[in-house]
Amino acid sequence: MGAMERRVADLWFTEYQTPNLRLGLRIRDVLLNKQSPYQHILVVDTDQYGKVLVLDGAIQLTENDEFCYHEMMAHLVLCAHPCPERVLVIGGGDGGVVREAIKHEAVKKVTLVDIDEDVINTSRTFFPNVSCALEDERVEIKPMDALLYVKERFNEFDIVIIDSTDPVDFASGLFEPEFYRDVHKALKDNGLMIAQTESPFAEPKLLSEAVKGLRSVFENVYLAWGVVPTYPTGFWTYSVGSKNIDPRIQRRSAPKGTKYYSDDMHSLAFKLPPFVWEIIDGDNLKEAKAD
Repeated sequence: MGAMERRVADLWFTEYQTPNLRLGLRIRDVLLNKQSPYQHILVVDTDQYGKVLVLDGAIQLTENDEFCYHEMMAHLVLCAHPCPERVLVIGGGDGGVVREAIKHEAVKKVTLVDIDEDVINTSRTFFPNVSCALEDERVEIKPMDALLYVKERFNEFDIVIIDSTDPVDFASGLFEPEFYRDVHKALKDNGLMIAQTESPFAEPKLLSEAVKGLRSVFENVYLAWGVVPTYPTGFWTYSVGSKNIDPRIQRRSAPKGTKYYSDDMHSLAFKLPPFVWEIIDGDNLKEAKAD
């Protein structure tokens, strides 16, 4: 019956990554659309990247590229530490970082602290390949405010991984120096922490302030970078704080089965382009550049 019969539904999810930048994905289906006590949770199935988890309009992970982010967040610090037995994951309710952490035989316990239990349950339902390690006997899950949890910890963890959402609303405190001081206190003497610190193209001011805040607390701060295609601009940064260990030195080999992180990628990740050095512009980091 003419053109009307040939029309096909053309549905798209659009993330407004900055006021001047959008990412659009054609979707096959909307699998979940709900409001938790803390944020809006959306799961869509897309042609390009498979199932996608979206929190408050921002992509958290996709089935096809999540390994790029989760492997770097976990292994950059776990492979730099000589014996990482106790690991704290802050945020990361999807379970991707936890999945990577338990690949290390040295790890005896992983504590996951995420304020939104609905995110944990959503990942269990729709992303079993990401959340699979949440049932591991070494994993302890605490659905609570990480700011409060960390304040009560002292000299307890070898590794702290801050897998936060963007620094807005309830997550904004995870980018503040006061929180970094609590993390510093929670770490053992040879402890390492890592935090995602956004894109130098999309959020240069946030990156600069995060590094400055870390440098006000930690004895040593280093910046690494990697590629995450569906995050704003695809160029992502990871800030590492250390009491005395140089995280650029890989002390333990990459676990089997990684698809992004490798022994070669470890050292390469800390090699920064000149424009990133200009953004962070910190004395310790300039010294690290010269090494």
